[in-house]
Amino acid sequence: MAPGSKAFLPCRSLGYVANHIPLRVRYIKSRKENLIVTCVGKSFHTYGISHFGLLSVSGLHNEDISCMTTDAFHVYTACENVIYAWRRGCELKHTYRGHAHPVHLMLPFGVHLISVDESSKTKIWDIKDESVYLELTFDKTTFNITTLMHPTTYINKVLFGSEQGQMQLWNLSKANLIYTFKGWNASISCIEQAPAIDVVAIGLITGRIILHNLKYDETILEFVQDWGVVTSISFRSDDHPIMATGSTCGHIVFWDLEERRVSSQLLSAHDGAVAGMVCLPNEPLILTSSPDNTLKLWIFDMTDGGARLLRIREGHSATPNHIRFHGMNGDNILSAAADSTLRIFNTKTEQFNKSLGKASYNRKISKKRGRAVEDPLKMPPIISFTSETTREKQWDNIAAIHLGLPMVTTWSYDKKKMGELKLLPERFYKKNIKIGYSTGHVDRFNMQSGLWRDSYGKDKAHDVAVRGVAADTLNQMTITGDSTGLIKFWRFKCKGTEYFAKVNVEEPISFFTLHRDSSMLAVALEDFTISVVDIETWRVVRKFVGHTGQITDATFSPDSRWLITSSMDCSIRTWNIPSGQLIDQFSTVAAPISISMSPTGEVLASAHVDYLGIYLWTNKTLYQKVTLKSLSPEENPPLIELPEVLQECSDEHIKDEGEETPEFVSPEQISKDLLTLSGLSTSRWQNLLNLDIIKQRNKPKAALKVPKSAPFFLPTVSTLDNFEFDLSQSLPTEEGCSKLLIPHDLTNYTEFGKLLNSSIESGDLTEAMDKLKSFGPSMVDFEIKSLAPEGGGSLTIMLQFLKLVEFVLKSSKDFELAEAYLSVFLKTHGTFVAESSILRNFLPNLTSCHSVIWNRLQEELMYCTCIVQNLKTM
Repeated sequence: MAPGSKAFLPCRSLGYVANHIPLRVRYIKSRKENLIVTCVGKSFHTYGISHFGLLSVSGLHNEDISCMTTDAFHVYTACENVIYAWRRGCELKHTYRGHAHPVHLMLPFGVHLISVDESSKTKIWDIKDESVYLELTFDKTTFNITTLMHPTTYINKVLFGSEQGQMQLWNLSKANLIYTFKGWNASISCIEQAPAIDVVAIGLITGRIILHNLKYDETILEFVQDWGVVTSISFRSDDHPIMATGSTCGHIVFWDLEERRVSSQLLSAHDGAVAGMVCLPNEPLILTSSPDNTLKLWIFDMTDGGARLLRIREGHSATPNHIRFHGMNGDNILSAAADSTLRIFNTKTEQFNKSLGKASYNRKISKKRGRAVEDPLKMPPIISFTSETTREKQWDNIAAIHLGLPMVTTWSYDKKKMGELKLLPERFYKKNIKIGYSTGHVDRFNMQSGLWRDSYGKDKAHDVAVRGVAADTLNQMTITGDSTGLIKFWRFKCKGTEYFAKVNVEEPISFFTLHRDSSMLAVALEDFTISVVDIETWRVVRKFVGHTGQITDATFSPDSRWLITSSMDCSIRTWNIPSGQLIDQFSTVAAPISISMSPTGEVLASAHVDYLGIYLWTNKTLYQKVTLKSLSPEENPPLIELPEVLQECSDEHIKDEGEETPEFVSPEQISKDLLTLSGLSTSRWQNLLNLDIIKQRNKPKAALKVPKSAPFFLPTVSTLDNFEFDLSQSLPTEEGCSKLLIPHDLTNYTEFGKLLNSSIESGDLTEAMDKLKSFGPSMVDFEIKSLAPEGGGSLTIMLQFLKLVEFVLKSSKDFELAEAYLSVFLKTHGTFVAESSILRNFLPNLTSCHSVIWNRLQEELMYCTCIVQNLKTM
């Protein structure tokens, strides 16, 4: 098997905005706009600040980016021990190699670039020449560099901060140490230049923020934030003496430097640490990024001088656990994650990504109180949901269940928010049951009003926990399954108390997936197998075995020919339902926990453990010829890397894969015990016996023009349209020789007749049969009629034709052609065959061959007919 998947090709990922690498801001004069650069793993994004629109995505690095910085011309990224310089966000211009350890700090310094690796070895690079201008080596045990910055107006000087708490000021032009600052007995986490000359702000891991004068080595101010490590510092430059500091718990504090107190706070500005924070020059705006996968722009326009959220670009801050395509165009994906949010991701453009909000017990109160007090009202994460497009503008069209809750929440796709309805039967209020429908109850609610309508069964639908619920397309049938493996079929509007059919799959059920158009129900069982149930006949029609871990999700292709399953064994497998065979499989580095096939069949979406994004896989069978053959489930699936952001599938890559996997060519004949048809269209042989009638009906009304007569002695080639002279056997005309064209013999065999005649000596009738197969119906009729002596043939040629039919019948190939050709021969030459003893004595050979083949065919047909009739009566 060729490496990789035959059916799916990695396309790209969705939902990534930012990670723990701090954001960077570049001002572009030509655009007159600030551009924001964020890291998303192996690549970085460039956003425009005006609308937070995604402008470009960089090329992929070999591994995750370890640090990033920018200047007016380049974006610099470090991947392990290699540094790259990018122009325009996606064009690689320079590569710097020389570090022996991974690089974790970089600083643009005029025409140079300063880089520090994990061993605290510092290199100063010439940006254009890609050469090393200077190297500095620090003892990691006494001065382990954690941050660096260039103080304003300090020419050729760089300030280094260390894990030991000390700072050193170096002159890079002279490569000498100017001054060592004793420090504060705590590791320095960040250093930022203050608006005042000679003053820098220093953040420590203890939460202390120190404004220090470098010129006099004096501390001017000192603050302490209550939330631990100072992750980032930034100063406003719009005539407001405000310093902003970030923390690991997502809070931001704004300090008034004149009054030496807290000016305001942004509690829970992010769900994760504030990794990057930049106040835009001369504007009341501040940008923040966080590992919670968000990028936010805040504006200082509150009455108390505080900041409010102006723009946001975000993805899931926790792993998505359930994804589904919504709508019939395959452009939008609904995704629920462990952060209790429900989001919409667009596969075409990130501009249409939307958030439906976090699940809350009281959405209005949570919205009024803000993020700081939202946690007590936050509901547990959504573990599953279902959506419909019908009447989505009139009422809520998404129903979701939550981890550990009996309550079902509703959401509106059109209004992009959580609905007001909470669906919960009255019995659970009274008994205060917290385990929900694990009691075996199945209830029906009205999505428009949220009112309880009915329940199934006398007391309850099942005696044990319900593991799956589904309804057919027309809402005529409700299907439920429990943890014992029992599937029950109910009338949708059930006024009675009994189900009308049941199926026992004999193993505990994990979940259901219904393909409504084909009425097929995929049932995932706890023994790692999948059963396909036909809900019209209430029978198990297929069973797929091969996964070695818990099955996490299943989805059907739009034409219902494929069932795609994912499992905790890190594999995604594609099963062909008509043949019941495994046709494709691949594995990923992380276990897939949810998959969904687009309604158009173009894309497969997957979500994986510990990954925040949604990954798209292109269905190659829609764009190129792919040969899918049966695979053994015991084979180890090939490992494929997850798609990266905007990774494009090049034509060369597709072509190379096609060359590695040879196209499957079906053999000409599978087995001699079986009959093989020719594969020719029925128009080539079915109407041969009625060709005279067809010609009579198609007879032209106008008389045909008689062609100019030719000399009778010129040999001709038989055709249906015009006369063609055969000059191949003519003698060359030489001087003094006769000019008459004298043939070698006086026989006038057709082209097919000549092949039959030559096969008498060679005994090979294959070439003659291939020639006859290439003719059209009229030509076949003409050739068979020309076999008789009065048509230019001979008795020997007629006997050879019967041997040809016998040869075809014995080979078990081209069965329908042999029958049709023999019928035309007997219809045309039946009287002559009866009068000729040679031909008449050969007919028993054909009769025996025909009987053997027909008896074999009849036996198979009768067997299949009996099986079908038996299945109908069961």
